[in-house]
Amino acid sequence: MKIASIDIGTNAIKSKIFKTTPTSIEFIEGIRSPIRLGSNVFKEGYLKKNKLNELVKTLKKYQNNFNKNHIKMYEIVATSAFRDTQNSEDARRYVENKIEHPIRIISGLEEAKLISLHPKAQSKNKNVFVDVGGGSTEIYIYQDDQHIIQSFQLGAVRGMLNKNDLSEWKRLKNWLKKQNKVEFLVGLGGNIRSFLKIYESNKMPTNDLIQFANELGALSLNEKIKKYNLANDRADVIDEALKIYIEIAKLLKVKTIKSTKWGVSDSIAVKTFHELYSDKITISRS
Repeated sequence: MKIASIDIGTNAIKSKIFKTTPTSIEFIEGIRSPIRLGSNVFKEGYLKKNKLNELVKTLKKYQNNFNKNHIKMYEIVATSAFRDTQNSEDARRYVENKIEHPIRIISGLEEAKLISLHPKAQSKNKNVFVDVGGGSTEIYIYQDDQHIIQSFQLGAVRGMLNKNDLSEWKRLKNWLKKQNKVEFLVGLGGNIRSFLKIYESNKMPTNDLIQFANELGALSLNEKIKKYNLANDRADVIDEALKIYIEIAKLLKVKTIKSTKWGVSDSIAVKTFHELYSDKITISRS
């Protein structure tokens, strides 16, 4: 049976389709649409009707693709942009009514907890998983059988628009100082993956990454696009994302930074997979 998920992010909308059996889940295909909801939210304070209509058009395209693949089971979640917009509930209801499917706005902490569904999130290695999105950064550490999670209002689109607040940077630093040091930082999201892809790798020593990030930051937007074939909506925010990864890596004394293709849409699909194949529960009243 095929299932799917949609992540309404701050910098882009992502959809993924998976093939499942009672004992396995396998990624088939994904679509990314560069709709930057964060620009409306962080500049104007709310999501405008034209941007919502653009979102509706994209979601309907995804739904048509699901129909062609005979997919009836899928979940749509929305993250930072929908959390922070002044018209959050009105915007959600408007889009839901247009696409005739519910949308779940998840909190930053739930977004961080979803990282636990990554196949290696609960390994014995000393890892910190960091998801730097357009509007927020989520951190997940598994240590001594405990899920350590936190979310911060720091993101790549926020940073590009000079909306990453100094008080939130301070909160991040204070929280990280209380955590144990780790060896590896596993970065989720397209920015860290795109950066490491430039060097044809999925991991890099932290000191090298800092040096190369500084070199990238010295280039103009057009130079980033031409030299490294970065998409426009990646090239203009990648420096801000790297700043956050580097700050976290420094404070946790991380030796190596890795990337993963895993994201919110993968976690949501795995959650749906577990719900689909879990044993039925009988509730009795005493």
